[in-house]
Amino acid sequence: MHNAEQLTEHWQSALTSVSERLVALPQWRHCGRLVRATGMVLEAVGLQLPVGSACVIEVQHQSDALIEAEVVGFAGDKTFLMPLEAVQGLTPGARVLPISEAGDDSRRFPLGPALLGRVLDGCGRTLDQQPLPREVEYGKLAGKAINPMHRAPIDTPIDVGIRAINGLLTVGRGQRMGLFAGSGVGKSVLLGMMARFTKADVIVVGLIGERGREVQEFIDQILGEEGMQRAVVVAAPADSSPLQRLQGAAYATRLAEDFRDRGQHVLLIMDSLTRFAMAQREIALAIGEPPATKGYPPSVFARLPALVERAGNGAVGGGSITAFYTVLTEGDDQQDPIADATRAILDGHVVLSRGLAESGHYPAIDIEASISRVMPSVISQQQVQQAQKLKKLFSVYQRNRDLISVGAYSPGHDPVLDQAVQKFPQVEHYLQQQMHEQASFSAAQTALTDVIGGLQ
Repeated sequence: MHNAEQLTEHWQSALTSVSERLVALPQWRHCGRLVRATGMVLEAVGLQLPVGSACVIEVQHQSDALIEAEVVGFAGDKTFLMPLEAVQGLTPGARVLPISEAGDDSRRFPLGPALLGRVLDGCGRTLDQQPLPREVEYGKLAGKAINPMHRAPIDTPIDVGIRAINGLLTVGRGQRMGLFAGSGVGKSVLLGMMARFTKADVIVVGLIGERGREVQEFIDQILGEEGMQRAVVVAAPADSSPLQRLQGAAYATRLAEDFRDRGQHVLLIMDSLTRFAMAQREIALAIGEPPATKGYPPSVFARLPALVERAGNGAVGGGSITAFYTVLTEGDDQQDPIADATRAILDGHVVLSRGLAESGHYPAIDIEASISRVMPSVISQQQVQQAQKLKKLFSVYQRNRDLISVGAYSPGHDPVLDQAVQKFPQVEHYLQQQMHEQASFSAAQTALTDVIGGLQ
């Protein structure tokens, strides 16, 4: 009898608690309805939501099926929505329910150290068939902008394990570098070497718009078990919606920001920035934005710096994000509009040459076309001068390669060319490196001194 009374009191207390929560809820819910679906864009009426708000669309005859979408624009009383996943089963007049009317801030994405070793999609859902740990934290997708006057200066070199980059294109902690390459010239291999060898506390990898099979390959063959222990991978492959590709790039950056705010040094690898731009182009053209440069609407060139500027150093004494963004150059055209725009907003670029790759020269870094803008600030003046001398020798030899090949070169007429011919085998050996070979920063400096030492 006593137990029955206790059970009754327990249920009465639970019902009272539920009743109080139900009373606090609004008795009505604002919603809209679909009036048009054309391609990737859905049009709804009856909604007054800011751009960036999240919604769900009911699927008829499927009580539990909801399609998540985001407000990407409006015209008059019509609201333009972009679904995050494939649209199937939608009907005219389907109800559109806002998740919250507070815009992007209404959604929370998983963050924090509990995600290390995990693979997520652009929405923060796991792709490795394992649930998120209970201790995972959640936060907004939009990070807080850092006052440029409060950012710590880039004054410390970072070891990326690549001899040519450490010695000739030295990267500073907190720098943002572009990796410009066409298809099939060793871009993924170079990224993998950086992921394994770079001295960083955490690695955040954003695989945006690339082939789906590359996700598992990157994890197994490039990062490996040891690398994954300090890494978080965000994958939004080519078959995902353009909105999810955009969101995936923003989410990878947000993860890196969270680790930086915890005082850690982060390596952010995003492959690729071009696919991010293409996703924005798809969305902008679908909602009627006019194309500008080679089919890219103006919003694309506004989105790029907004994403890239989130990386870099935090406050003095805090963490940092050293970022490498790959940029695909169509037909090896370095004047591609995306390549040209990103070259202007990044702190340097590494260009991979198809000619070098075809000749078996790996990594196929074109040191003549590549530059690190912070290099003079993070290394000694002696190393800067040695790097300039090596670049000069390489450049002089390349310009005279045809004459040397046909036997038209005779020593004694040009002292610089004589030095270039004499030192070229050593220079070429310095620039080449095997996939599993690691070249530390100090080793790269020593080897550079050995090649250039004694030259005037």
